[in-house]
Order: sequence, then C-alpha cells, then structure tokens
Amino acid sequence: MDKQQLKDDYGVELWDQDRIQAFRETVLSWYDAHKRELPWRETRDPYKIWISEIMLQQTQVKTVIPYYKRFLEAFPTVEDLADAYEDDLLKVWEGLGYYSRARNMHTAAQQVVQEFGGVFPSNMKGLKSLRGIGPYTAGAIGSICFGLVEPAVDGNLMRVIARLFEVDLDVKQAKNRKVFQAIAEHLIDPKRPGDFNQALMDIGATICTPKNYHPERSPLKEFNSSYVNETWEYYPVTSKNKPPTPYTYLAIIVRDAEGQYLMEKRPNEGLLSNMWTYPLIDVKDLDETGWRAVQPTAIEHLDDEMSGQVEHIMADRYNLPLTIRPQVDGDVVHVFSHQKWTLYLIVADLQVEAVTDNIPDNCQWIAPDEFSQYTFPVVQQKLVTAYREQTLF
Repeated sequence: MDKQQLKDDYGVELWDQDRIQAFRETVLSWYDAHKRELPWRETRDPYKIWISEIMLQQTQVKTVIPYYKRFLEAFPTVEDLADAYEDDLLKVWEGLGYYSRARNMHTAAQQVVQEFGGVFPSNMKGLKSLRGIGPYTAGAIGSICFGLVEPAVDGNLMRVIARLFEVDLDVKQAKNRKVFQAIAEHLIDPKRPGDFNQALMDIGATICTPKNYHPERSPLKEFNSSYVNETWEYYPVTSKNKPPTPYTYLAIIVRDAEGQYLMEKRPNEGLLSNMWTYPLIDVKDLDETGWRAVQPTAIEHLDDEMSGQVEHIMADRYNLPLTIRPQVDGDVVHVFSHQKWTLYLIVADLQVEAVTDNIPDNCQWIAPDEFSQYTFPVVQQKLVTAYREQTLF
C-alpha cells in the first residue's frame, strides 16, 4: 500500500523520506542505549527466537523468562521438541496457559524436521507455513534471525503507530491490521530490521504503554502527532471486549481408602485438552428445577434433589456409587480469554460397596505426592489449593 492510498483511503499522511530516516535513526539510537537485556537477545538461533516469541504472546516478559530457560533445558533443539511426548511438553509448559500454543509448537517443530530437514525456513512463506506462526511471529523471526525487511506488527506496534499518526482505526478489528502493516513497511529500517522491530517492541512495552503513558518522556515525541496535538489519550482506538461467557461447574472431590484422588484426563480437543482435573459437572447438566433454586446467589450447599442428581451423574459417568456432602467446601473463579468459570468444590464419599477399579480409561486414582507428575491446568491448581486450605490433606 503506497503513501497516497494510505492518505486517500485511511487519512494517514506519512512523512517524507528524510523524516522517515530521522525516525529510524532515533529509534535505533534509543535501542542501542536502552534495550532490555533479555535471554533470547543473546542469540540469533531461529529456534530459540521462535520459542520466546510464542511464549510472549499474551504473557508478560517477567513471567516468560524462567519458562523460557526451563523449556530450552528440556528441549534444547527443534529435534528434541519434535520428538517430545505431548504430556512432557505440557508439563514443562504448565502454568503459562493458552496450551494450544504449546501444541502448535509441537506440530511446527515436526514440520521443521520433516519438511525442512531440521532447518528453519529463512523466508516469510516458509515461516508462515509452520503451525501457529502468523504474520507477526514470522516477521519477528525473519527480521531478527535472517535480516528480512519485514515488520513485526503486534498490539504494541499498532499502539505506537496509532499514536504517531493519529490513526482513527480500531486496532482490535482484524481488517485494519493491513493498514498498520503498510505503515510499518514504510518505516522499518532496511539495514537493521530486527533491531528496529525489537526497539519498537521495547518502546511499546515500557514507554508507549496502554496505561500510565507519559508521551513527553518518549524518545519519539518529536514524531508523535498525538503528543504534538495533545490527542494521545484518544489513541489507539479500541472497541470494548465482549465480557467472557460465564460457566458454573461442580468440582467433585473423591478420595479412596489409600488417600488417592479421582482425576480425569480431559478430551484431546477443546479447552484444557489432555490435562488432568477433578471430575467437573457443568450445572447445566443438572435439572433446571434444582439449579434455578440456587441460581440467584452463590452456591453454599446442595439441596437433596441436587445432591441426588450429582450422585446419579457420578454413578453413570464414573461407575462410582457416592454419597454427596451437601456443604460446599470452597470455590474458585478462573477467567479464560472468552470464558469465566466459577467452580464449587463438592466432597463425595465412596459408598461401602464401591469398586474403585471400574472407572473410565481416562481417569486415574492419584496420590497427592504424585500430583507433580501430571499436567494440571491453572484452574486445577487453584482447586487443589482451595481444597488444601479447607482440609490440609
């Protein structure tokens, strides 16, 4: 997209070439003096850069650093990752969330080994052919590792550009990304594209932040139209996120005579796939009459009807005759990107005649000292903590 089209179609007036060059020099001079010291900046290995970029999606730098180091200790090469068992991979990833990222990495590593002979592709087409790698990640890897003159356009960069040029386009609408991409393509330094991208990442993360932004402290203030015109509070333009859809579950705590707890491995597709949790019952699976009785307020106890429904579900799904303790033993709230889960802990006692070895194939009895060997999602870790606070098992 050329400068004239940006102006005519989107009202974005780019600078002349001299000003663009001055901007590049300012950005890179600041980066040389102030860049963050990060472990993935000690290398140009595309495998290691790729790991960092995937981890940094939706996760803060300070959280990523120990995971990054631990991950490379477990899987030092792309071949090691390609050959890994998924359970081992998810265990190393445990706590980072967004587990689909790890699964996509596993597939992409296998692609690199099988389709590219274990060598990362050095062009945008090849990089974007890998599972989970979109334009931003491909631009980051390509520019940093191979010197490709490709911008890495993420939320940070769109925020910086929106303020520089007073771009009146919603940064959350996918259709507008091409405009920010086009602007960045005009701005990127052809001699140091990787450093230029990382510099704008740092400026967006540390100075041109979503909140507590002080444009007068920015090295880019002389180029910043929203600062000059005192309009920076209006940029970037963003639509409000839809609130996450609420879900309510009963987490059923069942312990056998040996002190082991019933755990279920979730299906291999969908949210929290292939990870272990207590058995979870969606309250929508209970009769409406039972649920409506407690819907207006938080659940503190189950009435006889609801207890009977839970016992029936547990017998049907898990082949376990149980007696439900009606008092709720704690609750947990966990927010995913698009769902909000509220989970109530319900303790169930095995009846005398219960046979514990007829549980489904995707379930196991697991002792507390073995929990570390299984991949628990964050929501399950919260449930374990909440139950421990109640019972100190």
